[in-house]
Amino acid sequence: MKVRKVLKKTGRLVRETRMFARAMQSPSHPILAQIIPIRRCNLDCAYCNEYDKVSSPVPLDTMLRRIDRLADLGTTIITLSGGEPMLHPDLDAMIRRIRERGAIATLITNGLLLTRERIQRLNRSGLDYLQISIDNVLPDEVSKKSLKVLDLKLQWLARYAEFGVTINSVLGTGIRNPEDAFLVGERARELGFTSTLGILHDHSGQLRPLAGEHQQVYDRFRRLKTSLFSFTHFDSFQENIARGLPNEWHCRAGGRFLYICEEGLVHYCSQQRGRPGIPLENYGPDDLKREAARPKGCAPFCTISCVHQTAMLDDFREKPRETLAGILERRRKLDLGFQPPAMVGLLSWLFLDERRRGRFGRLMLNVLRLNGR
Repeated sequence: MKVRKVLKKTGRLVRETRMFARAMQSPSHPILAQIIPIRRCNLDCAYCNEYDKVSSPVPLDTMLRRIDRLADLGTTIITLSGGEPMLHPDLDAMIRRIRERGAIATLITNGLLLTRERIQRLNRSGLDYLQISIDNVLPDEVSKKSLKVLDLKLQWLARYAEFGVTINSVLGTGIRNPEDAFLVGERARELGFTSTLGILHDHSGQLRPLAGEHQQVYDRFRRLKTSLFSFTHFDSFQENIARGLPNEWHCRAGGRFLYICEEGLVHYCSQQRGRPGIPLENYGPDDLKREAARPKGCAPFCTISCVHQTAMLDDFREKPRETLAGILERRRKLDLGFQPPAMVGLLSWLFLDERRRGRFGRLMLNVLRLNGR
């Protein structure tokens, strides 16, 4: 089991490296798309506006056509979300299709339907990553996604899952005990999972700044040991969001990030449905370029982290020296004795000088078989 996990992890790393290299090579293909196979959910969390109790699953042949269309557009990561995507009877077939088309397959779930057998099926389907958000330690009237309810399932994931697992803690208005976010993060790391922190937004995806004990827990959480390039801990977006400050950035949703609803329409994100609202089968390169370039009035106080993350990749492509310097500076603020890993120094030497970046960049593209794609 351990050998299989190591081999799967190595394979994911290679494909993620190809994804990063391709993002550096091309400014116009989608990096990440979220697609909804079912709007229905088996929970009714009070803060959520992304579910209903009645919708039927999108037919499998329709979902496969949509996945193929995303692949034809060059999408490198395809995330199945909801609603609760594990309610769809053909989820495994969709994951297999994503992998067959060369994309990284990820799944966002509340985790309640996980069993040991279901985890093994996800292994066999080729899932790359699974994310669960846990809102509290004990269930309450706002959310049943609690550590008490899910801990046994997390133990099963730690033992059986051959895919990466991320546990997202939540802070913000509506969360009764902010300390729970820190406890959930500690438990996730104890089990060997990646741990991230999300801040609740309103029904248009806009900022709800943290205050009091919530802010204190956030500051403690971001000091937990993590990797250098963790978006949650070293991304200035998150720091500003927590403090209620606007971010100055260009949102590339509609181009680099796509949200495909159950009706097959392309939207900027889950909180901006209806814009642009074009059917995926009609969405082409001109749409990607136009919508990526379009300014979005909601951007300064946006909290949709996956859109921020794709924008950060473009920042690295357009101004690598400044972006890497910012990542290192924020890490040093948290750890005064921090020294960047040797690999970061090597990559800086290879790629942040224009002449060396051209030569070694071409070599890397050849190694990763990305030239001409």
